[in-house]
Amino acid sequence: MTTAAEKKIECEIQVGPLSVLQQSVINHTQVLINCRNNKKILGRVKAFDRHMNMILENVREMWREECRKGKGICKKSVARDRFISKMFLRGDSVILIMKNPLVKVS
Repeated sequence: MTTAAEKKIECEIQVGPLSVLQQSVINHTQVLINCRNNKKILGRVKAFDRHMNMILENVREMWREECRKGKGICKKSVARDRFISKMFLRGDSVILIMKNPLVKVS
């Protein structure tokens, strides 16, 4: 037996902002997540909650670092990334979530 609050949450997940995460779980598609620490995460959502806490699989974490030469700092920045097979992402570090922009919709 579901309560009115549970029905409201289900409706919000189906049509609200959390629908991007719901579709990623159902279709096993990737999402791109911008985080507070200026890192971007590309991965598949395995599970999530209403606070946007997520369990992600096959994650590629990407960021930029300033190159350092001796005591001075170069003006160039270097793109860095790493692969993480499974991770938990806390929702308070999430700024933006979007479907993978590199996948073409047919």
